[in-house]
Amino acid sequence: QVQLVDSGGGLVQPGGSLRLSCTASGRILGFNAKGWYRQGPGKERELVAFISSIGITNYADSVKGRFTISRDNAKNTMYLQMNNLKPEDTAIYYCNAGIYRPGGIIDSWGQGTQVTVSS
Repeated sequence: QVQLVDSGGGLVQPGGSLRLSCTASGRILGFNAKGWYRQGPGKERELVAFISSIGITNYADSVKGRFTISRDNAKNTMYLQMNNLKPEDTAIYYCNAGIYRPGGIIDSWGQGTQVTVSS
């Protein structure tokens, strides 16, 4: 069974940092990291950071200069480094990637990891 597992969330004080990870497991032929999304309390899911197949990145205005998306295709893993966290960053964070497996490509989502920014 192919799946994405995201981790690294937790409780952090304003101004703190967290690093989220997202790893694909199972019978995988390839991994194409796409992006990180988040859904805050009472809000719709929004795109936080995106990385293209050639490594071009883009960020939501609210996180520019604070968050960095990266990937390690050899490890089937993508990351989101979050610095200078603010209470408004509190949300469940989800990773999204394309996974190449026998039979084709599937668009996959992690199960979500909770990030809470509070003093």
